[in-house]
Amino acid sequence: MKVYGMQHVGFTVPDLDEAVAFFTKLFGAVECLSTGLVDVDDDYMRRRLGVAGNTRIEDIRVLRIGNGTNLEIFRYSGDAEPDAPLKRNSQPGGYHLAFQVDDCNAAADRLRAENVEVLDGPTYVDGGPMEGLTWCYLKAPWGQFLEIVSMDGPLGAERAGGPAQWSPANN
Repeated sequence: MKVYGMQHVGFTVPDLDEAVAFFTKLFGAVECLSTGLVDVDDDYMRRRLGVAGNTRIEDIRVLRIGNGTNLEIFRYSGDAEPDAPLKRNSQPGGYHLAFQVDDCNAAADRLRAENVEVLDGPTYVDGGPMEGLTWCYLKAPWGQFLEIVSMDGPLGAERAGGPAQWSPANN
């Protein structure tokens, strides 16, 4: 099996239009496709997707943001806990999405000006394996953690002889 790389990251949001508008306005996303209702039966939902049989995919939107992995965003109906809180980053299954930008400080200022909840920072790492990284966490309107990062060249681990990380800025 030849693995080419990560094709997409999929996640579910409570309001698909809000999510698409957020990523389009603030990150320059382009919507590549929208499926509309996925018309299947309960058995399909259980066996192929591992969800409750009474759930349905109302729509899937695929977004492309810059030169990186696609985002596949789902809106389900019928789930018993549609308003369940998202997992924190510190919990198993918790996650965040990171977007590389040219200037993390300027991007954080722009996001704050758009009333996005940006946590403290940006933070510049001036030593160790992540030396040269500037990062900052923020939250999407539905509470999902996101991160913006910028780099002033290869990070400390790569300069110390480690393998290079993939970067959308280098492709």
